Amino acid sequence: MQKPADGRKRVVIESVEPEIDAGRYPIKRIVGDSVAVEADVFADGHDHVAARLLFRFDELPAWSMVPMRPVGNDRWRAEFPVARMGEYVYTVAGWIDHFDTWRSDLEKRIAAGQDIRVDLLNGAQLVEEAAERAGRDDAGELRRWATQLRSTDDVDVAQTAALDPALATTMAAHLDPAMESRYERELRVTVDREKARYSAWYEIFPRSTAMEPGGHGTFKDCEARLDYIARLGFDVLYLPPIHPIGQSFRKGKNNSTAAELDDSGSPWAIGAKEGGHTAIHPELGTLQDFRHLLLAAADKGIELALDIAFQCSPDHPWVTEHPAWFRHRADGTIQYAENPPKKYQDIYPLDFESSDWQALWDALRDVFLFWLEQGVRIFRVDNPHTKAFPFWEWCIAELKREYPDALFLAEAFTRPRVMQRLARLGFSQSYTYFTWRNTKQELTEYFTELTQTRVREYMRPNLWPNTPDILHETLQIGGRPAFISRIALAATLGPNYGVYGPAYELLENKPLRPGSEEYLNSEKYEIRHWDLDAPHSIAGIMANINRARRENPALHASHNLHFHPTDNPYLIAYSKSSADDGNIVLTIVNLDFFHRQSGWVHLHLDRLGLRADESFQVLDELTGARYLWQGARNYIELDPGKIPAHIFRVLRKVRSEKDFDYYQ
Repeated sequence: MQKPADGRKRVVIESVEPEIDAGRYPIKRIVGDSVAVEADVFADGHDHVAARLLFRFDELPAWSMVPMRPVGNDRWRAEFPVARMGEYVYTVAGWIDHFDTWRSDLEKRIAAGQDIRVDLLNGAQLVEEAAERAGRDDAGELRRWATQLRSTDDVDVAQTAALDPALATTMAAHLDPAMESRYERELRVTVDREKARYSAWYEIFPRSTAMEPGGHGTFKDCEARLDYIARLGFDVLYLPPIHPIGQSFRKGKNNSTAAELDDSGSPWAIGAKEGGHTAIHPELGTLQDFRHLLLAAADKGIELALDIAFQCSPDHPWVTEHPAWFRHRADGTIQYAENPPKKYQDIYPLDFESSDWQALWDALRDVFLFWLEQGVRIFRVDNPHTKAFPFWEWCIAELKREYPDALFLAEAFTRPRVMQRLARLGFSQSYTYFTWRNTKQELTEYFTELTQTRVREYMRPNLWPNTPDILHETLQIGGRPAFISRIALAATLGPNYGVYGPAYELLENKPLRPGSEEYLNSEKYEIRHWDLDAPHSIAGIMANINRARRENPALHASHNLHFHPTDNPYLIAYSKSSADDGNIVLTIVNLDFFHRQSGWVHLHLDRLGLRADESFQVLDELTGARYLWQGARNYIELDPGKIPAHIFRVLRKVRSEKDFDYYQ
């Protein structure tokens, strides 16, 4: 082993947190957050060490500094704020604090009644060395202190100067940089806007928004739907692909391989004579109509999210213009998509092992750039796990360099390691296994993993009870209570969630066949007409849930999730709290869709900021009912035939200026 560059640097820095894969990937935060950093900082011997946290915005050359404080067992901690979108860099530095060591030893010698004159001279030497490193004002002040320390004829004066807190503060500002140890890596933070952390998505097929049955919906029809979506309380309107649909091998109703002349095909079979990924299906309208929809949605407080599906129909212009971008079979034909035994002849996957991969990467990036230039800032990316990881890391970094407010949702229902890799590579949000987590144990274990382990540093869950591809068995058999329970869970367990509507509020639950998660008469393959005024709709309950989310800041985060025990396996209870304003929300859901369930919830009062002898009210955001509780053990009863969930706002008892008790 070779000698180090400077063997005089004795401080060790290790176990820095947060750090993802030895600094290979950034953590994620939102504008306005603070990044808490911890590290082990220590050295040989008994000398005191000190540490500081260094940080800077990536484009700025100069570091800012925050002193770190010891939290025990050689662990140090500090925080720094992230005030703008983009990337920040941070690291940790440590050094032997000779002055603090000297000062501490001096106090011990004074307490023991020892002669300290030589020790005062040693201190004076340390102060004079610091004066050489300081600016003019501090240098003069330090030299005056050094003079006092050398006044051994008047030990009391010298001792008072030695122990002056102002001297310690000034000395800490002028450490010897040559003796400072730096952590071996500079770590990164990707900072997004608030929508990355908190959003409510509503998915519709634009072609199914026509006023009259049988008509093909347009962007103007979508505009007419905006008031309805705003009343429901959603702030992201997600549109499946809006591009021309191929004719070759077009799928018919219910995914039939034999399409009728009037069948509309799957929007994910992208590309026709009218164009590809930057073209618009002519029956939806024009690019100008799309821009108008984008602005009209913004006026309602709704952002548009577009589906980006990197695959082509056989009629896509790329098939003839860039045949090398596709994989060919031994007979010379292009390989269509397959998931044996299923075949998707209407879709050609792109070949990321193509010899022309660089041009392919540029073309795919340019698809995003085209829609970003139109004003779109949110993208739901279809099946990103079937495209090369290096492409996503490069592409998202390229796009966010120019558009730091762009957000990307990864639709990847695949293996955990793959989903997590995509999140680390740059996707802003991620689909999850929530749809398939239904028991109390499954939900508790899964959301503890998502919110309390290192995964939370880079993966932001987006919870969907249903999608056009997924009609889970719980919704098929659980009826209205299941739909209410699942959206209550999705909207409160995570700050990002979404539904495929109007199928959700209209309780669409018929599968293609028993055991299937495909919808019968799936909207993926045909135009549907929805009666939004149907009496069985749960739109009002959905609107109430979204109102509760907006009005309770505790529901805008995920790391604050805490589960509380219940004595009934069908009752799940959890809380979220907001430190800034004291907002506390306690959610309790009946996971049995068929029977009334009752039991006792055992609250961890310390997590709610409550005392054991303190009475408090809980206000049900869904019904307006209030209950007076006291202590940790309280009774719950939920009838799925009425409403299967409580979303309680915890109201603490306070004393008003008029000297009477009330709850807020």
